[in-house]
Amino acid sequence: MRRIIEISSPARLSIRRQQLLIRRDGKPDAQVPAEDISILVVDHPAVTYSQAVFTTLAEKAGAIVLCGADHKPAGTFLPLTANNLVSARQGHQLAASKPLNKRLWKKIVQAKIRQHGRVLAHFSLRDHGLEELARRVKVADLGNLEAQAAQRYWPALLGPNFRRRRDGGPPNSLLNYGYTVLRAAVARALTGSGLLATHGIYHRRRDNPFCLADDLMEPFRPYIDHRVVALAPKGGWGDSLDQTGKAAVLGAFNDWVPIGDVHRPLSLAIHSIAGSLARCFAEKHDQLSLPHGLARSEENVPTTEEDKGRKNGSDDTALLADDVGSCLI
Repeated sequence: MRRIIEISSPARLSIRRQQLLIRRDGKPDAQVPAEDISILVVDHPAVTYSQAVFTTLAEKAGAIVLCGADHKPAGTFLPLTANNLVSARQGHQLAASKPLNKRLWKKIVQAKIRQHGRVLAHFSLRDHGLEELARRVKVADLGNLEAQAAQRYWPALLGPNFRRRRDGGPPNSLLNYGYTVLRAAVARALTGSGLLATHGIYHRRRDNPFCLADDLMEPFRPYIDHRVVALAPKGGWGDSLDQTGKAAVLGAFNDWVPIGDVHRPLSLAIHSIAGSLARCFAEKHDQLSLPHGLARSEENVPTTEEDKGRKNGSDDTALLADDVGSCLI
């Protein structure tokens, strides 16, 4: 269980005794063990770093997301790899047949559409036909039912006037923020599993360094959507990217989600799907473990023996102190 740390005020970041040291004028120093950090999000122009911040987090398999003046993520720094089977696993990935990739993409799209339907059913008591649409998805989603599902999903979830755009009005900025952190988390899990984040199953753009991350994050997007909509059921998001909004979105990584036969915190579920994909490539099958239900708080999670063990060994409390946000994942 590791943390997402956000810095949103002037600060000086350095490493001391393998800990991230955060210094701010007029406030006590804060320290976090580098090995406990999953993602460091920096959202203020007056933050300075030592090179050791980047190299130490990379050595500990941590990622860094840098935001611009508009508070939108501008870049992501990832470790090269944290898996000693990288050569073999990337070889299996690159050798995967087109039919296998097409079958995997079908399952990913089906899972995403079903998750969209569950989110709609939670807020409006019906899935607007998305379960039926998911059953009709063909290999490689030849009918582009993913797009058809989105055309039903967003108006039903956020109203007929909502437009899902990067530069759109609220709550687009919150969705963008959540998706960017999610993308970094998925890319980090892929590199940790020894896979090439650049080589996608479906996404193939030359200028996209995270094609596979964009593929694999699709079924997890609805967990961000659920958190964002729950912030303001009546649509009153106000200043979407304020501290409260960001903390709530990052809290999605604390939620327990069903994947395979057990419930796991979202970040561990992301690592599970990355490992499952590596096995699919190596063993040439399409039995990919995918999320299949809404997120739950820890106290509402069914307690299988494996879940009990994970719960007893984790602290998934969400913290927000001053302007240093910490979400344990």
